[in-house]
Amino acid sequence: MILLDGNSLTLDDLVAIAYDAAPIGLTEAARDRVRAARAVVDEFARRDEPTYGINTGFGGLAEVAIPPDSLAALQVNLLRSHAAGVGEPLPAPVVRATMALRANVLAKGFSGLRLETLDLLVELLNRHVHPVVPSRGSVGASGDLAPLAHLALVMIGEGEAWHGSDREPGAAALQRARLSPVTLAAKEGLALINGTQASTALLGLTLAGAARLARAADLAAALSIDGLQGSTRPFDARIHAARGFRGQATSAANLVALLSDSAINAAHANCGRVQDAYSMRCTPQVHGAARDAFEFGQAVFRTEANAATDNPMVFAADREIVSGGNFHGAPVALAADLLAIGLAHLATISERRAERLVNPALSGLPAFLTRHGGLESGLMMAQVTAAALASEVKTLAHPASADTIPTSGNKEDHVSMSMAAGLKAARALELARQVVAVELLCACQAIDLLHPLRSSPPLMRIHECIRARVPPLEHDRPPSHDLAAITELMASGDLERACALKVN
Repeated sequence: MILLDGNSLTLDDLVAIAYDAAPIGLTEAARDRVRAARAVVDEFARRDEPTYGINTGFGGLAEVAIPPDSLAALQVNLLRSHAAGVGEPLPAPVVRATMALRANVLAKGFSGLRLETLDLLVELLNRHVHPVVPSRGSVGASGDLAPLAHLALVMIGEGEAWHGSDREPGAAALQRARLSPVTLAAKEGLALINGTQASTALLGLTLAGAARLARAADLAAALSIDGLQGSTRPFDARIHAARGFRGQATSAANLVALLSDSAINAAHANCGRVQDAYSMRCTPQVHGAARDAFEFGQAVFRTEANAATDNPMVFAADREIVSGGNFHGAPVALAADLLAIGLAHLATISERRAERLVNPALSGLPAFLTRHGGLESGLMMAQVTAAALASEVKTLAHPASADTIPTSGNKEDHVSMSMAAGLKAARALELARQVVAVELLCACQAIDLLHPLRSSPPLMRIHECIRARVPPLEHDRPPSHDLAAITELMASGDLERACALKVN
C-alpha cells in the first residue's frame, strides 16, 4: 500500500496507482492535519463575517454572502454547476492518477474538508470506482475545476462512473462498491475541486512514458546508425563531456554501449566517409536535449504532486483562512509544453533517420528496403506515415501556455491552459512513439539486408525481439499491424528489457 502524507508522492508511486492499481491509504499524521484544519473551518462557518469559499459565492460571485442554512447547498451547487466538461472521457489511468494526486493534496491539511470525505475518495480509488471525467473544459486557473467537479459528483451520488467495464450513474457505482455518498459540509465542495490535479496527472503519466520513449529512441537510433553503416566516433565521451549537458552525455554513452562489438560497424571502419548526417551524428545532442527537457518536467511534477493548491488555504496552527492563487497551473502548463517540444525533437530526428534508411541515395541499401523494387513498394508508405505523424507532433509543440483568456466575469483574467498543455503532450507522446516504431521497422529490415554481417549483441537482441512479433519483409504486406506490435513493445518496456543492457 502506498501511504499518502501530502509530501512524498513520487512519479513511480503515481504510475503504480494509475496502471497497476496499487492501493493507497493515509498516514496518521495526515489524518491529524485534516482534522485540525477542519476544526478551523467549522469555527469560521459559525461566524457572520464573509470568508471566501465558506459563506460566499465563488469566482465572479465571491461578493455574495450565503446564509448559514444554505452552506451545504452551496457546496452541492458548486459541484453541479462546475461539472461543465465536454469531449471524450479521460482514460481510466489518468482518472486514477488525478484521484491519487487530489487525495495527496488534501492529506496536506490545508483544505479543510472532513476526514470522512477524504476517506471516501481513497476508497473510490481502492475499489476501482472511476468517475467519468470529460477531457475538455479546464483553463487551468482556479485549478482544473470542471474535471475535478465531475470527479467529485460521484462522491455525492451523482454524475457517472466506471465500475469495471460498466458505465453507470454515480449512485449505482457507489452502491455496487458498497460505499455511501457523502453529504457535503461547508467548504468541502471547493476543497474537492480547487487544484491542478487533472493537469498534473497528465503531466506525470506523460513524463513516465516520455522517459521510456527516450530510452527506446536511443535503441532505435543505434540500430539505424548500424543499418546505415554510420560511425561511432561522434559518440566519443570526450566530445560530450566538453559540452557538459547531462542528457547529451547519457545518450552518447547509450549509443557507444549499444554499438560496441558490431560486425557491421567493423566492416566499414575504413570506408572513407568523413562525416555522417546530423540525424546520425547529432543524435546525442538532440535526444539529450529532449531528456533534459523531460528532467525539468519531472522536477515540476515532484513539486506540484506534493503542493497545496487550494483556495482559500486553511492554516490550522494560526487558526487563519487565507485566499491566494496556488491553484494557477502556470508551472504545470510550461512543463507540459516543454515536454511536447522535447517529444517533437525525438519524433522529427527519428523520421529523418527512417527517411535515410529507405532512400537508396542516402543508405546504399535497396530502395524502400525491398529486394523487389518497382513490383513492390516495400516500406515506402511506412516512412510517409512517419512524416505525417512527425508533422502532427510539430503542431502539438506550439505552447498552450502562451495563451490566456479571461473567465468568470473577468475575476479570473489570466489563466494557464495547463489542461490543454497536458492533453497536447499526451497526444504528442502517442504520436512520437509511433514515429520511432517506423524507424525500428525500417532499421530491422536494414539489418536483415546487411546479412550475413551482424550488429552488436544488444542490438541483435532488440532485432530478435521485434522479429518475434514482426517477420522480415520478403514481399509487400500492410505495415500497420507491424507498427502496432512495435509500438506496444516500446510502450510496455519489453523492447528495452530484451536488450539486456542497461540503457539510462
